[in-house]
Amino acid sequence: MVLIHGRRIKSVKVAFRNLKRTSSDLRFIQRRDYRVSRWFGSKRDAKPPHAFGDNLRLIMPKLTPTSSSTSPLAERIHQAIAQADGWIGFDRFMAMALYEPGLGYYTNALQKFGTMPSSGSDFVTAPGISRLFGQTLAVQVRQALEVTQSGEVWEFGAGTGALALQFLESLGDAVHQYTIIDLSGTLRARQADTLLKYAHKVRWLDAWPEVMEGVVVGNEVLDAMPVQLLQRTQGIWHERGVVTSGDGFSWSDRPTDLRPPTEIEGQHDYLTEIHPQAEAFVASLAERMKAGRGAAAFFLDYGFPEAEYFHLQRHMGTVMCHQLHQADDDPLVAVGQKDITAHVNFTGMALAAQNTGLAVLGYTCQAWFLLNLGLAERMAEASLAERSQAQRLVNEHEMGELFKVLGFATSADWSARGFDQGDRSHRL
Repeated sequence: MVLIHGRRIKSVKVAFRNLKRTSSDLRFIQRRDYRVSRWFGSKRDAKPPHAFGDNLRLIMPKLTPTSSSTSPLAERIHQAIAQADGWIGFDRFMAMALYEPGLGYYTNALQKFGTMPSSGSDFVTAPGISRLFGQTLAVQVRQALEVTQSGEVWEFGAGTGALALQFLESLGDAVHQYTIIDLSGTLRARQADTLLKYAHKVRWLDAWPEVMEGVVVGNEVLDAMPVQLLQRTQGIWHERGVVTSGDGFSWSDRPTDLRPPTEIEGQHDYLTEIHPQAEAFVASLAERMKAGRGAAAFFLDYGFPEAEYFHLQRHMGTVMCHQLHQADDDPLVAVGQKDITAHVNFTGMALAAQNTGLAVLGYTCQAWFLLNLGLAERMAEASLAERSQAQRLVNEHEMGELFKVLGFATSADWSARGFDQGDRSHRL
């Protein structure tokens, strides 16, 4: 039995410490970037890889299961570059690499979600690690449904449908309709198979409705939204874009008036991202939530508040790729065959919601959020194998600290249970 801020957690030794870090502590932190994918190499005593903040920077062998430089997707990107006078911003490249209809990573037929590379999958997310994730998160969803007096749940980017299934099994009659908004036709088919038992409750939409009431959930959605890259070189800011280089692609920087939302200390060269598309997504969602009678939204993802995101030592950015359960930092190869992500600036997301009239319910790490909702008690009643898997959701060196949860709603007249302890809204 352990005590966390005076609260007893039964029978489960949760390896979690709520370290009160300031941004100056970041130089000591090195964590795996989760989707989840394994870092290449297994010698624990080997020389540490290059590091940047909370990511590990690895020099990876080039992944070439097929030649992406001659693929239909690559040809289409080359055409887009040619039509744009030889240069496109990274945000457009990332959008095409991930979402080009029928060809992009999330719209093609390649396997994406799974626990082992032998399945052809690239990563596993929290619902695939442990069913206790969705069962615990459902406690928060149930409370929000009661507060908003609604029976509708909305999920963006539902993956395999695992989280939806865990919700529907846990919430029962509290959910009258479950709406999935997903760009991937192949994933939609997989979701339909997973959710066959609940076909009478589930629907899929290709476009947003004008009004959204009830509870909105997005697990690892914001990190997959295209970002713009900004590079400071010798004190001058550039936007980093992509050009054609033979049959492949290479980087090209252009001077720009764009800037990070906060000043970066020092004069050293510095690469970072800005997130206008994710912020616009949150603002559009907020408008639809405000148009209804009541709604709440919860987003879980890896990222930081602004002061940590643009820390002077995070000078190599956060863009990462995931393929066959390995991570690399080169989005210009194997285009369309691997995931491309960037960490989330949660301050920007919170401001986008607030500026559209929503109230921030709270912001905390995934570990505190799940523990507040009773994960430890569920683990105490689970099998040893289930406890071992669920531990990964809250371990500080795995998903517990790097992953954060941001909640916002149309009304501030209630307290979301997931933020009862460990709320970090003051750090946004």
